[in-house]
Amino acid sequence: MITLKDLAQKLGVSVSTVSKALNDSSEISEGTAQRIKALAKYYNYQPNRMALSLKKNQTKTIGVIIPNILNRFFAKVLFGIQEEATKLGYNIIVCLSNESIEKEKESLQLLSNGSVDGFILAISEETQLVSEFDHFQETQKKDIPIVMFDRVQENIECDKVIIDDQEATLKATKALIDKHRKKIAFISNIDNLNVGKLRETGYRKALQLSNYTEAPLILKIDGNKDAQVQIKGLLKDNSSIDGIIAADNVSGTMAINVAIQLGIKIPDHLSVIGFADQAISNLSVPKLTSINQNAEEIGKTSVNLLVNRLKNKLDPDHFSTNIIATQIINNGSD
Repeated sequence: MITLKDLAQKLGVSVSTVSKALNDSSEISEGTAQRIKALAKYYNYQPNRMALSLKKNQTKTIGVIIPNILNRFFAKVLFGIQEEATKLGYNIIVCLSNESIEKEKESLQLLSNGSVDGFILAISEETQLVSEFDHFQETQKKDIPIVMFDRVQENIECDKVIIDDQEATLKATKALIDKHRKKIAFISNIDNLNVGKLRETGYRKALQLSNYTEAPLILKIDGNKDAQVQIKGLLKDNSSIDGIIAADNVSGTMAINVAIQLGIKIPDHLSVIGFADQAISNLSVPKLTSINQNAEEIGKTSVNLLVNRLKNKLDPDHFSTNIIATQIINNGSD
């Protein structure tokens, strides 16, 4: 592999001149810079990232911790992170917590030894259940910044990227009320998560603000049992249900499929809105009307927040929370 020194010898210039030319320094004449860049390209010169990291005290690498890569929302956030990181000249290292606090801790410890400049992460389900967050604060004490997205913890002082889960669900519920739906149920497979609780609050608030005559009807799906069986039981036991708000990215599609099995016409007799992307929405007929969380935008915004903090050495006591806009995508199930 050719080095800066090799290039300098072949061109009869100093190593410093080669380095400055490749970094577009104004100190080097245009003609000399062009000759140096042409030779570097001919020999496919690649800078030594390890040496650059030591010299600049940075790795140009971001650690990303994802709770569940099989979840399409997180997969799309990761896609956005990768695209924006590449655009800004950063690499990423991805770790999966698999909803485990121990895996989350291991990932932070593994990468905070100088492997990355900062972290982008969503908190694992187990971490939220046990309310243990010391590992994030320990990482921050090493002057390694963290950006949290989607599943965030209010007590952790760091930059955050979220949607307004409560407001998004309130608007979706209000949309069904405006369609004169009289008995709207709320289905959630994420009751253990802060975003699930916020979405339930939004549903309840919409009913309250609309002077809704029916009491809230909520199904919190037991993960140890068949979700479709539980949804079927809800619809059988409450035949007057004419609207469903689903808090997660699969319950809405399941609700449509179960309703059709029971002979319920969608959307004539039952309207359904859920949190999902287009691919999930396509798994039912009719397609699920969905709340688009703009997952890729969440990923890109997270990268920009982190890189801005790294490059500009922002006030360590001042952090921002970016709220990404959501939209209801009408696909015919409402």
